[in-house]
Amino acid sequence: MKSPMQVPNLRDRQREETREQILRSVGHQLEAGPLEDLSFAEIAKDAGIGERTVYRYFPTKEALLGAFWAWMQNQAVVPPERTKPPHSLPRIREAIAATRDTHRPMRILVATDAWEPQVNGVVRTLTRVVAELSAMGHVVEVISPDQFKTFPLPTYPEIKVAIGVYEPVQERFKAFEPEAIHIATEGPIGLAARRICVEWKLPFTTSYHTRFPEYVSARLPLPLAAGYAYMRWFHKPSGRLMVATPTMRDELSGHGFRNISAWSRGVDTDSFRPRRPGDPDIFEGLARPIFLYVGRVAVEKNIDAFLGLDLPGTKVVVGPGPQKDELAAKHPDVRFTGSKSGEELAAHFACADVFVFPSLTDTFGLVILEAMASGTPVAAYPAPGPIDIIPNSGAGVLAASATEGLREACLDALKLDRKQVRSFAERFSWRACAEDFVRNLQPYPEPEKTRFWRRLRRFARVRRRRPEAA
Repeated sequence: MKSPMQVPNLRDRQREETREQILRSVGHQLEAGPLEDLSFAEIAKDAGIGERTVYRYFPTKEALLGAFWAWMQNQAVVPPERTKPPHSLPRIREAIAATRDTHRPMRILVATDAWEPQVNGVVRTLTRVVAELSAMGHVVEVISPDQFKTFPLPTYPEIKVAIGVYEPVQERFKAFEPEAIHIATEGPIGLAARRICVEWKLPFTTSYHTRFPEYVSARLPLPLAAGYAYMRWFHKPSGRLMVATPTMRDELSGHGFRNISAWSRGVDTDSFRPRRPGDPDIFEGLARPIFLYVGRVAVEKNIDAFLGLDLPGTKVVVGPGPQKDELAAKHPDVRFTGSKSGEELAAHFACADVFVFPSLTDTFGLVILEAMASGTPVAAYPAPGPIDIIPNSGAGVLAASATEGLREACLDALKLDRKQVRSFAERFSWRACAEDFVRNLQPYPEPEKTRFWRRLRRFARVRRRRPEAA
């Protein structure tokens, strides 16, 4: 007699087999014709199951295609001894497997609502990765807010939001004819790019840079569940959702996100370096030690938790943000410098004694690596980002919990060897970050890509001729 535990296992296997049958049938359909002709009825017939079953597993075509691209990517790296590839799918598998070759030049389109002159970790990551991609031989097209009319984001005027973007973004797609598409943010530009990809059946990837549900919940009386429902909807058709840390991957998996892949971060160890003999002390005249925060001065960054600590020396806050005036009035003993960049920013990192990262809502915290590259140890709460970087690094100290122990972590960080801190940061590079990014992309396989853009160009020419004929 079978034990009760065997029944659900059998059902799970049957469900997985049915799911794989459906995805293999998608491959058969794509071998036979273009994406536009993909039919649920034909897929069901090919798989030998009912059409309702296909809809039960994949309610929409975008969900079906997103699962197919992810499944094919996974199949491409399954060891030969485990899975014998079906005869009808080698061309598609070979095309998707080729995306792992970071040296093959591609036409890559990046759609983002975060770009210069904004100053934050998302912008620094994207600008550096785009520069590395270009150096690697890829052709990169960036669609960003500076190319559109914008309005200031309510409660955060430093951030400009693009308006009227759908049709211009569509034209940029047509003009560039991308081979791979990455949507970096969930704002208006990201939404427009997502809509185009879903409507045109183009494979694409996304990334999770900002804990949007927590940010919204901190600013507005909305439950976290509402924010996560939106984010799940946005990222669902993505072939791959790139995240920076294992903690963030596990957290999003717990919220129902799928197809999650690792995407490392890097640091410019030339720009951010330890203070050398003879370099001026940017904090000269201030009481030591210097406890430094760099980043947006906003409620979701939990800066007040740092500023309220009883610490010796001086606290310094570098960065703009909507909470700056409020916190400056509340903490008159703290030095607020406003925004800094370039060599001046690097000097703030290098001359500080401890970098304090109180945020509980970041997905990584690029400033952590910038501080470490400067030889400055880090004190932080055990949140996503710090908890993935700091343990056993010799470059920082974590607080005892997400609410207690930050003061003790700051004082313990003063005792760390700054040379060891710098040595740890040297393990991270932007080239490795860019190579991770390319490996995660989901290019449109040949020859489907060529057919699609050729048909779109032909359709555009026909539409232009019609008024003349009339």
